[in-house]
Amino acid sequence: MKSFVSALIFSVSIFSANVQADETILAGGCFWCMESDFEKLDGVSDVVSGFTGGETPNPTYNGNHKGHYEAVKITYDPNVVSYRQILAHYWVNIDPFDAQGQFCDKGHSYLSAIFVANEEEKAIAEKSKTAVQAKFPGQKLVTPILTASQFYPIKGKEIGHQDFYKKSPVRYKIYRWNCGRDQRLEEIWGELTKH
Repeated sequence: MKSFVSALIFSVSIFSANVQADETILAGGCFWCMESDFEKLDGVSDVVSGFTGGETPNPTYNGNHKGHYEAVKITYDPNVVSYRQILAHYWVNIDPFDAQGQFCDKGHSYLSAIFVANEEEKAIAEKSKTAVQAKFPGQKLVTPILTASQFYPIKGKEIGHQDFYKKSPVRYKIYRWNCGRDQRLEEIWGELTKH
């Protein structure tokens, strides 16, 4: 029995060593929509809604989240989808020209932002942003690249925000349509937009 348990532990540790996952944090307005958009992307295994970027500890949706962005933490397999591809998907799912928020949601917490964890991510994000700006020479991209800080997942009584698009699909679709998100994305990105 002892040798079986040892073999099992050894095989699990080998399997675990081969499993790779990276994480990134992105803000693009309503985290319901960001979650929905990224969970459809091959290689993404988890998308968690929450807050980041502010100094208020333990922010909540209905309470104090001053200075924070609504954001998502995306867990992905870099062998399936690269950080560059994550960012390419991100750009075509936001309005990078809106300095007031995203679509019908206005205010600081709805602003777009890329949160980078290290210099490599920063360099990739800057290159990505430069490429997008080159496509729109007459407009100014306002999406900043910021240093990642603590991410606070939605929890407690507000956990209903997590997977909202799955839990309340009709309400979610009505909200998304009335907010004009897809209409504006198509206006900016045309066929690159993925619904």
